[in-house]
Amino acid sequence: MGYVKRITFVVAVVTLFVLASRPARADQFDQLMIITFSGPVQIPGEVLPAGTYQFKLADPSGDRNVVEILSGDGSKVYATLLTIPEERSTPTGEPVVTLEERAAGSPEAIRAVFYPGETTGMEFQYSTHGK
Repeated sequence: MGYVKRITFVVAVVTLFVLASRPARADQFDQLMIITFSGPVQIPGEVLPAGTYQFKLADPSGDRNVVEILSGDGSKVYATLLTIPEERSTPTGEPVVTLEERAAGSPEAIRAVFYPGETTGMEFQYSTHGK
């Protein structure tokens, strides 16, 4: 039970820190979210260094489960990822990023992102190798 509380606390603190580090911006059509991380974070297949990134639907008119991660200015695509729906009970007015704790010395991994006002987010899928 202590481990679950610790993970929940870490996720809450990191999420708060991510959101407080810079105002996030969101665009409803493609669910664009601009999010700044103060330290490196893992996404499936890559580690993003600290910085500002755009998270948005790859095809807003089509598949709502494919997210693109781009540089803050949108000039570089870091990843296009298939996600699965992740539910939460209460929406917020700001984008929310939930993180998973990883082994000591490894960056925390983005578990899911939630667009403002939504209770269904996009959960990233990681390989079971090296997790």
